[in-house]
Amino acid sequence: MCGPALISEATRNRIAAYCAKFREVTRSPFGPDDEIGMLNLLTPEASREVLRRADGGSVIDLSVDYFVGMPSWTKAGDPGFQQWMTHTPAGTVLDDITGMGRAQNELVSYSGDAISMYTHCGTHIDTLNHFGYNGRIWNGFSAEEHITSRHWTKCGADKIPPIIARGVLFDIAALHDVDVLPDNHGIGADDLREAMRRQNVEFRPGDVALVRTGRMRAWPKIDAYIDNSPGLNLEGARFLAHLGASVIGGDTLALEQMPAADEENWQVVHTYLLGEAGIPIMEVVDCEQISAERLYEFAFVAAAMKLRGATGAPMRPLAMPLRP
Repeated sequence: MCGPALISEATRNRIAAYCAKFREVTRSPFGPDDEIGMLNLLTPEASREVLRRADGGSVIDLSVDYFVGMPSWTKAGDPGFQQWMTHTPAGTVLDDITGMGRAQNELVSYSGDAISMYTHCGTHIDTLNHFGYNGRIWNGFSAEEHITSRHWTKCGADKIPPIIARGVLFDIAALHDVDVLPDNHGIGADDLREAMRRQNVEFRPGDVALVRTGRMRAWPKIDAYIDNSPGLNLEGARFLAHLGASVIGGDTLALEQMPAADEENWQVVHTYLLGEAGIPIMEVVDCEQISAERLYEFAFVAAAMKLRGATGAPMRPLAMPLRP
């Protein structure tokens, strides 16, 4: 069977997209304390089944590496990735901060380093406090009541559980028989529906959706990768949300079509998915190998760095073929 799975009334009542109101944050169907949205659709039983079928000998890494000068949100004024040495073998001999003396410092050859970065750098997850409407985020939490001098106290990256789920690739570049979708191509419901038909794959509530535009082929050329990127439009985002996606990821820096087609909202997909539909977003997901192998359904395993209150966090997602 290809296409979307049938959704029961009980499951439908757990999918926030069905009760979302235009440009209003949604109250969670999982209660007033919920901070993870549609990740609640993941069940221990489904995760066990995914791991039972996963081929752990054929793991595909969907993340990119971090390096100075990598594409990031520097054009938006955010800091780029930085890395520097805090200890070097020769430097430790000279400064002797350890107090161990020259002989031991020469023997031990101590190296250490540090990093500084925007939390939305590299392969990462956007949490539900990243975007909302009028000072409020998912489940009605307000900036006035829930932001300290350092971070949100609700919906942060530390609340994101390890994700073990069935993943489905929507290979839109392959659908259009191109290596990379044209600049600013908006991926709508027809693209997603036709991709499922072409790939003969079913999408089920709780699945992770990965959308491939082919832009990863431009990585790490900053302008070629970032500017005028193709991606989901609002119609496409709504389509996946109503199918019951627990997470939606893509191979671009923004997931969505940039610049947006909405003249009033420059982040129309982000605000919808995070604020209305309660679906975390993944960005800079490398889908090239799973596309080349035509791995349209797979075991998806990932965990975000537990940064308290953060609006995003690095993650290292993995894909594994599913055995029958």
